Amino acid sequence: MKKLLGISALALAIALPATLLAQEEKDEKETFIYATYFYCKTATQEKADELIKKNTAPVYDAAVKDGTISGWGWLAHHTGGKWRRIQYHTSDSIAGLLKAQEVLAERTADSADDGFAEICGAHDDYIWQSESGNALTDDRGKAAMSVYHVCNIKNEEKADEIVEKVFAPVYDKALADGKIKSWGWSSHVVGGEYRKLSTMSGDSFEQVLAARGEILEAIYGDGDNAAANEFSDICTSHSDYLWEVVHEAR
Repeated sequence: MKKLLGISALALAIALPATLLAQEEKDEKETFIYATYFYCKTATQEKADELIKKNTAPVYDAAVKDGTISGWGWLAHHTGGKWRRIQYHTSDSIAGLLKAQEVLAERTADSADDGFAEICGAHDDYIWQSESGNALTDDRGKAAMSVYHVCNIKNEEKADEIVEKVFAPVYDKALADGKIKSWGWSSHVVGGEYRKLSTMSGDSFEQVLAARGEILEAIYGDGDNAAANEFSDICTSHSDYLWEVVHEAR
């Protein structure tokens, strides 16, 4: 697994324009997320969790402590599409994400042939930029929901504006009321078709789904919210996933 991720990171480093890297290095307070979405054999995917706990978690936890990365996590599929597991790590720049991939590949080289790739033999990589919310909080819930949006690239910055000005107060109220433990909104930097990522977490999937229903009702209500309708015109389709937050470190 580690060799595979290291190769993927090297390919991204070659492909990313130098101007993009330079721009993101200026934004020291930004948060970027490198997420790898794995396709795994369902009959043996729990073994992959064991391998991550044994071989990956100690190295990545140490990398958080020494500042190589600002955080990382391992999530397991509960409900949704074909992705079965997520491994992610965070940094304050794209360059930092990619450098961390190289460093961590070296640190996990001894366990690179531990059998993980036989279980989770394919993956999709995304780099996200965190835009709004507190999704990377230390107090995230163990039950998480991700909504992957397909949006019109020409108008997607307007979608960010609507989230910040119209949706965020509703999510923040749910957070303050204890109905959710975190929420976040992120933008596509590198990856596949999904342009925006919305996340929530709570103590249980029932809690998260109930909160989601209340939030959608507050935002869309009787259908007269012009900003919400404009958002739907920009981001026209999506895929929903429920994830078990197996391990995270900040």
